[in-house]
Amino acid sequence: AGTAHSVAYGPGLSQTAVATTRPLSRSREDASSWVGEQRGDGRLYAKTSQRPIWRHEAEVTGLTAAERVPYRVTSTRADGQTVSSAEFSLAPQPAPGQPLKILLTSDHQLKPMVSANLQKVVETVGRVDAVFLAGDLVQVPDRASEWFDDCRGNAFFANLQGRARYELGEAQAKTIYRGGELIQHAPLFTALGNHEVMGRFSMASGLNDQFDDPFPRAAAQEIYAQKASQINPSVDRPVQADWLKNNSFNTDTYEEIFSLPQSQTGGQRYYAVSLGEVRLVVLYATQIWRTWKLDAGARGRYRERQSDLHNPNNWGYGQHIFEPIAPGSAQYTWLAAEVNSPEFQQAKYKLVMLHHPPHSLGDNVVPAYTDPVQLIERDADGTIQAVRYEYPRDADYLIRDVMPLLETAGVQLVLYGHTHLWNRFVSPSGSHFLETSNVGNSYGAYLGDQQRPVPSGYREAYAATGDPNGLEPVVPSLAPLSGQDGQPLPYLSSNQITAFSILDTGTGLVSSYRFDTGAPESAVVKFDEFPLTARR
Repeated sequence: AGTAHSVAYGPGLSQTAVATTRPLSRSREDASSWVGEQRGDGRLYAKTSQRPIWRHEAEVTGLTAAERVPYRVTSTRADGQTVSSAEFSLAPQPAPGQPLKILLTSDHQLKPMVSANLQKVVETVGRVDAVFLAGDLVQVPDRASEWFDDCRGNAFFANLQGRARYELGEAQAKTIYRGGELIQHAPLFTALGNHEVMGRFSMASGLNDQFDDPFPRAAAQEIYAQKASQINPSVDRPVQADWLKNNSFNTDTYEEIFSLPQSQTGGQRYYAVSLGEVRLVVLYATQIWRTWKLDAGARGRYRERQSDLHNPNNWGYGQHIFEPIAPGSAQYTWLAAEVNSPEFQQAKYKLVMLHHPPHSLGDNVVPAYTDPVQLIERDADGTIQAVRYEYPRDADYLIRDVMPLLETAGVQLVLYGHTHLWNRFVSPSGSHFLETSNVGNSYGAYLGDQQRPVPSGYREAYAATGDPNGLEPVVPSLAPLSGQDGQPLPYLSSNQITAFSILDTGTGLVSSYRFDTGAPESAVVKFDEFPLTARR
């Protein structure tokens, strides 16, 4: 917690901004945390325990447009010792016309290649002016060490600050990667992914189990209504809200760590911001990930576990959506107003960032992004025999409702992640769709003979290959990789080759680069580039 925290900044570090302090409310560790010298060493966190994490925030004011100044952060600990950072630089919000280099990335999750990826960003393009990260920052958001000091050396902030120490490679030829010194000089704008959402709260179970246990808010509301007199006889609204959050899902740790722009209805969960000539619109479009498996023990996207059929409190409710985005919802209404705002209309570059892919060759684009339709099968006595879920393709909220709105509004680029690939698409109207989330690992691209694991015998016909929403992937324009048949691949899916993308607003180009971590002395290769042109 300390006793005083401040930022010295400006010429000669002569100005001072004093920080305010608050603790994170849900930061914890458990036996699966990588803390100390090894995971679960029994000395620190043998069970789920609160871990005090304090957040200090100072607001720097009085800056001059387009002028970058030095700064240094200093904290005084409770024992009176002073700790200071190195000297970094900051600048005010860039004005229209100021050229920017923006890193486009997603799905870090402490994956093996992230440290190498971000190190190569800095080595290749130098300092960036902003980072746009399309969700899945960590694996389990309430596990504090994943953000700050995971002992494997690749915690989220360490990677983005060049303080990582992650070993990659074979036992006798390991390379240590440090990540990149990025966010000490550039603002970070993030979208909520499914890995920023925690499920039902408990101090008795492990954090992995809680992360896997989000419960639909509507179902929790029904339980609360049945038990209201036991939970809180007066039905006091704050108590009700806390109970519903603890018994469904929450994004508290994510929202407490960051100070992002806010919308009136969505707070930090969805928002818009202007940087130079860019208008960035960030959506909260994600759902719980459930397994595609159909065996009796699967609490999956298509069925409930056989052992849970008579206990609805244990149901997973399929891949339920966390925040509504259908027409009539608060988020859709806000988005419709935003794309008609002067800030959006006058921006040279109109970008939208969300986590869930509207177009992809990956696994997680199937089934459709819609509310699961629950089908309960009973025998003649009324006993439940199966609980299944369908996802009507014609009810996909992103494809049916959101993408037409964005294309009509002239959005040039939609950035997303979730399936751990690099692939891109262009719509007939000229909107570009870029997934640049092959950062740390990949789960595969489904094209040709490679088929997604989709169910048969269901009402819906779930797409086993290609983009289920009708676009053809674009082959990289400069240096595509080749398949076994020697033909160029329209994607990058690898657990050895990592990719990142850069938007240069000075040229209007989006450039994608790859680096082969299996050949640490090899050069970074620019393998794709395309321009963002004005759309009206």
